[in-house]
Amino acid sequence: MTIYKRVLGDEFHRLHPALQRRYELLDGSRFEGQGVMRTIEGGPKWLLPLFALGARWKLLFPERGEHIPFTIRNTRRTGNDGQEEIYWERIFHFEKNKRFFHAVMSLDKKRNIIKDYLGEPPIVYSDLSFSVLRDGGLHITSEKQRLILGKMEIPIPRPFQGSASVTENFNEKHQVFEVKVVVENPLIGTLFSYEGEFTRVDIPQRWLL
Repeated sequence: MTIYKRVLGDEFHRLHPALQRRYELLDGSRFEGQGVMRTIEGGPKWLLPLFALGARWKLLFPERGEHIPFTIRNTRRTGNDGQEEIYWERIFHFEKNKRFFHAVMSLDKKRNIIKDYLGEPPIVYSDLSFSVLRDGGLHITSEKQRLILGKMEIPIPRPFQGSASVTENFNEKHQVFEVKVVVENPLIGTLFSYEGEFTRVDIPQRWLL
């Protein structure tokens, strides 16, 4: 039982069957998909230097565009504290650069929320709330956030947070996963967004050992 099935409880079974398999990782310890981001957009241009700096932590990047090849990997593993965690690798293949958006998620059993450490090494922390949509899709929203500076974690005031909304569905007609991510700030508006689709890539069994 993965952290996602635990946090959703009985609601997990309302997910589309393809999403259940994806988030339960039934076929092994890893999910890998490949596809295309139809659009990758951002906010004001004066934020681009900040996004360029974020690329050092495999978190943000300044590039924008359309029809960008995309790879996603979710690896189920055991963290240093002995608890289950899911390592997220999102890779965007631009014409001149390969950019990354990495994170590590784990479960806070007491609060029944997903803990999301963003970047590599992590530089931002966020609580994540999971819910199931009427059509069997998955909706994820960020809540409290903290800035990570070494061993210090500093709460980020709401006006300065980048609040994320993620929607993932399975399109039966085209047999693809569809994903939309929007990160917004109360003062600036949309900071970053991408929207696209991907399909599962079969992984040789030896990769799962």
